[in-house]
Amino acid sequence: MNIVKKQDGSRLTLALEDRLDMTTAPELEKEVSTSLPGVTELVFDLKTLEYISSAGLRVLPSAQKMMNKQGSMVIRNVNENIMEVFDFTGVIDILTIE
Repeated sequence: MNIVKKQDGSRLTLALEDRLDMTTAPELEKEVSTSLPGVTELVFDLKTLEYISSAGLRVLPSAQKMMNKQGSMVIRNVNENIMEVFDFTGVIDILTIE
């Protein structure tokens, strides 16, 4: 997985590429935890994310919980396969997806 990070003032966009799974989820968790101070808007861009596992899936609600305390979070450009995973697991009900 590759994480493309773009900061614009208090808005942080993390574009995730390739696969988010048990081997790459810790990298994303670390990036989120170290990058959130001062961020009031977090955007995950999943345009080029091809796969997400249950381990990867846990990172997004965790980030949502952190952002609920300091601002907002949105997930954009979710492809059909990832959206099916979100729907099947129920996280679609707790995440803001555009």
